Amino acid sequence: MNQLITPKRWLWLLLALFAAGTVSAAPADKPFAEKKVVLQISDEDAYKQTLVLNVASNLIKHYGPDKIDIEIVAFGPGLRLLFAENSNAPRIDSLADDSGVRFSACENTTRNVTAALGHAPEFNPKAGHVSAGIVRIMDLVEQGYTLVKP
Repeated sequence: MNQLITPKRWLWLLLALFAAGTVSAAPADKPFAEKKVVLQISDEDAYKQTLVLNVASNLIKHYGPDKIDIEIVAFGPGLRLLFAENSNAPRIDSLADDSGVRFSACENTTRNVTAALGHAPEFNPKAGHVSAGIVRIMDLVEQGYTLVKP
């Protein structure tokens, strides 16, 4: 049997590696983080969207920005939190810039919203993108993150 990897197999291997990398982005470099938390937002209620940001802020106040690693994952109706025009945009910017909180938008939901609107929504520039929000949460939990859904 030929053990050589053909150009076609190389292409498939590279595509598979690229796809694996897009499913879960690497966590921020916080070598001294004692706690790791993933916050889920899947609700369009403005109160709950503000609440998830409050929880992140309270965790940072308690542990300090270098002692806790936080990612907020938005999917379903909660994706609206990460839209550019969301009233919480200044808080998102502050949490990302000052405390290293990561924000992840679900691409599955984005495709559905794009189809419903007839155009892609504009996102907050601090929002990263993951292929599936629930998969991202599961991956982070597997890496030792605590899931909190305020």
